[in-house]
Amino acid sequence: VRGPSLLSSDFARFGEEAKRMLSLGADWLHIDVMDAHFVDNLTIGPPVIKSLRQYLGPDPFFDCHLMISEPTKYLKSFKEAGASGVTLHIETLENAKQVIKEVKSLGMKAGLALKPKTSIEEVEQVLDDIDLLLIMTVEPGFGGQEFMMDMMDKVKKIREKAPSLNIQVDGGLNEETVKIAAKAGANVIVAGSSIFKSKDPGDTIKVMRLAVPVSYTHLRAHETPE
Repeated sequence: VRGPSLLSSDFARFGEEAKRMLSLGADWLHIDVMDAHFVDNLTIGPPVIKSLRQYLGPDPFFDCHLMISEPTKYLKSFKEAGASGVTLHIETLENAKQVIKEVKSLGMKAGLALKPKTSIEEVEQVLDDIDLLLIMTVEPGFGGQEFMMDMMDKVKKIREKAPSLNIQVDGGLNEETVKIAAKAGANVIVAGSSIFKSKDPGDTIKVMRLAVPVSYTHLRAHETPE
């Protein structure tokens, strides 16, 4: 699965950029929500997502990565805005299992995210409950950072523990590092700068799709809501 990160798009042409990515073969649209508290940057929230949903219609999968300190306060707002799935940072949750149930009860896919310094032990007890696990391969907050190779050990260990789980990687992904991530076991690729700054974004998206081993393609069948 390829999910261009709209954080790297031209915000003055946000809807057009999103539509362009879909026309070039994107499977999902990755939307980074930041509150200037959990991370230093400040980006967008439910109102913008709602406008994007109205512009694009009901079909595109909106993969919303919530880099915010109190995500549970806003789950209903994101659902009403049109989020298809929300990924919450384990570092912000006191009772992950309960929050996952709440997300699913709202009709959204439930994901958890790990910052680079957070151990996979923090999520091992809920791997069977989530639809996706995001392994951050940069420090969350800003695009254009360098890929953290040492995060691949986390990906490998999670893939061994959860063979059918969607494992997402986000940060520093390009046509070369995507091969490393896919080999480690990642099957959901988020890329921003490398796609939007590419001379041929469509070709870059295609390369990223081909990097994911065929053995993982069966996971795509259940990634969008029925």
